[in-house]
Amino acid sequence: MVAGLSSQAYSASIHKPNHEDIFAFGPRINRFPQQSVATKPEPNEYIFETLYFQQVLDHFNFLGVDKKFNQRYLVNKQHWKAGGPIFFYTGNEGAIDWFCNNTGFMWDIAPEFNAMLVFAEHRYYGESLPFGKESYKDAAHLGYLTSEQALADFATLIDHIKKTMPGAENSPVVAFGGSYGGMLAAWFRMKYPSSVVGAISASAPIFAYTGMNKCETFYDIVSKDFYNAGQSCGSMIRKSWAIINEYGQSVAGRDWLNRIFKLCHPLQTAADTAKLVSWLSAVWTNLAMVDYPYPASFLEPLPAWPIKAVCSHLANPEKSGLQLLMAISDAVNVYVNYTGTATCYNTERQAEKSLGDKGWDFQACTEQVMPLCSSGANSIFPNWPWNLDAYAKGCYAQWGITTRPYWVENEYGGKNLKAASNIVFSNGNLDPWSGLGVLKKPSPSIVTVMIDQGAHHLDLRKSNPLDPPSVKAAREIEKTNIKLWISQKRD
Repeated sequence: MVAGLSSQAYSASIHKPNHEDIFAFGPRINRFPQQSVATKPEPNEYIFETLYFQQVLDHFNFLGVDKKFNQRYLVNKQHWKAGGPIFFYTGNEGAIDWFCNNTGFMWDIAPEFNAMLVFAEHRYYGESLPFGKESYKDAAHLGYLTSEQALADFATLIDHIKKTMPGAENSPVVAFGGSYGGMLAAWFRMKYPSSVVGAISASAPIFAYTGMNKCETFYDIVSKDFYNAGQSCGSMIRKSWAIINEYGQSVAGRDWLNRIFKLCHPLQTAADTAKLVSWLSAVWTNLAMVDYPYPASFLEPLPAWPIKAVCSHLANPEKSGLQLLMAISDAVNVYVNYTGTATCYNTERQAEKSLGDKGWDFQACTEQVMPLCSSGANSIFPNWPWNLDAYAKGCYAQWGITTRPYWVENEYGGKNLKAASNIVFSNGNLDPWSGLGVLKKPSPSIVTVMIDQGAHHLDLRKSNPLDPPSVKAAREIEKTNIKLWISQKRD
């Protein structure tokens, strides 16, 4: 989403149940590709207290309320005054400190609102592991990993904070979240309106589920981002797949691929070529999500407008064969080795270690099933059909569980949001998840904002002098609605 979704991640995670379904992506801004750069995080300028709450393992079974685990949450009361609002971040699919340090908007506006900041970690991610080291052992241990349980965690945690923190009993709570966290923020307001007065839901693809949208939407937007950066850029990426597959068929060809792309794990067989295709596809996808107007290190250290930097290496459409592959390698190098410290590219390692890759893979197999596919002459990607049966069979083979592709729609209402209230849905037109979000106003108190030149939850990031006017305007709209929600609570 991520985000990440979480991407989570904020969540794009590549779930590979079988060869026919190599490219089934889950909602993570934040589930991202693998590479070998030892990155340095952006400086941690935020100070918070780390606390733990004894959380109920199963909120929906009254016979098991004695089973609990420690849920981590982070608190900052630097600007808070008793009775002031609580800004509550609904944690994504990863360690909460990572999202805390990448959600500067909440920190920027806390002084204006005299707000307390709370960042709640999602169960099964970071340190909030219900069964400790055994949490990911099997489906029996992972069975409590659902969005429904996570939302109940948040509601219970808010009750705890209000009961135990002097001056917080009557504090209005506003939910914030980006990517999967943004989906949770919106659903939290829908399902627990007594817990939060409103929600800022950034880059939240809550319409990404079975039957709600065209499965080509996501990859079509990624493709558009690259074509807009240069027509030859998109066409060269599209042309590269056939050349990669051709080289992957022979030992000599694979040797060239190993050398050109500096692979830490050399391709040994023709079947291994699919791993390279998968990894490269994820790189292009991630670049679309983090195409920010200034240098940033959300996933990897990147320059401002990284797609433009990438496409500067793909400006000659006459290149073919080895020359084209070398140009692709130079382009990818911007993403995986901008710091110049990598000696090889690890296609088998997740880029951001704070993201819970395995946990999201389980969620993507149970309730978070998002059909994504690629087709058509305008796509920079190969033709990838969506095959729900193959996907579900792969999930069963991996986890021994039954996929429920329509559960999210049943649980949260799908596109029927007429009864929802007090939510701002923001999306950036560069973000591939935007086409799967809420773009039209479904009810009187729902606000939709489209951010021109905005990538994945740009509005939740710390303000920057290079921010486009559109994101500054979006933040003002969000602040105006937060003030309205708080005033309604106090009336």
